[in-house]
Amino acid sequence: MKLDRVLRRSQAYTFYQWVSRRHAPEAGVIFLGQRRVYILPTRPGITFACSLVLMLIGSINYSLSLGYILTFLLGGMGVVSILHTFRNLAHLYVSAGRVAPVFAGDTAQFQIFLENRSDFVRHSIVLRCRRAAVNCDVAARAAAGVLIPLQAGRRGWLQLERVTLETRFPLGLMRAWSYVQPDLRALVYPRPDASSLPVTAAVSESGDAVAAGAGTDDFAGLRPYQASDSPHHIAWKASARSEGLLTKLFSGSAAAELWFDWEELPDLDTESRLSRLTRWVTLADQHGLRYGLKLPASRVPLDSGFEHRENCLKELALFGLSDAPGKT
Repeated sequence: MKLDRVLRRSQAYTFYQWVSRRHAPEAGVIFLGQRRVYILPTRPGITFACSLVLMLIGSINYSLSLGYILTFLLGGMGVVSILHTFRNLAHLYVSAGRVAPVFAGDTAQFQIFLENRSDFVRHSIVLRCRRAAVNCDVAARAAAGVLIPLQAGRRGWLQLERVTLETRFPLGLMRAWSYVQPDLRALVYPRPDASSLPVTAAVSESGDAVAAGAGTDDFAGLRPYQASDSPHHIAWKASARSEGLLTKLFSGSAAAELWFDWEELPDLDTESRLSRLTRWVTLADQHGLRYGLKLPASRVPLDSGFEHRENCLKELALFGLSDAPGKT
């Protein structure tokens, strides 16, 4: 145990972690101190340095006073640019923002805040993660929010990977960069399929067929009779004056109550069942219905509203995973 602790604190282990990109998410505000910022010349910077060497050799061979002046002037500008490039990134504060849940296959927008507590503006800071690259400026004594788009491949938790902050301001001769990994993750729901609500689920527990979003409090109008409608909702007087039967529509809070049961889909595999149940949850929420969810290891009671929808979708997203609701 003592040997393991010594190895973990050694520079070799730190270098191995950096090379293999095995970093734990960093909670709270991340400060980019001088030891976290790296700087190296870019290809244009190397070309610029080689050109200065050639200019210096030519000035020495031909005793060109103006050549000396131009060479050292450009060399001084290059050296000063190193300081400005490094200062443009050092001493920034990075913190995690918010990320909204998405469905599998969509793009999650991870929000990161860059805080500049200095008296000068930070220009052209690029944040890279996977193939995404976002450019931003941070004003003096201000903070800027940046959205990093990442593709959500499958359901579950999508952890924000290591983000590279880099800058080549002001001349592009040097590249300064740093690595951060804020503790930020997005919940990815199963991708809903294209099915519709089941016919058997479109009726309430009392046996009365109620239209989506309809209740039994206030009269809302008439519509043509359907075979699943209750005889108690038929408008007999209005039907007598028309060519066919008409059904009364009511609006209010007493909407149909639906149960979406895992066991009702025996012919589908796990992911297909989750996609079907996700589709039913979203449709029921759009129509304002009261619905519940029955899964093998959990159950969400009847309810409606945005919070209830999020609870159901979270249960479906984390079904069968190690960090599912109720598990530690």
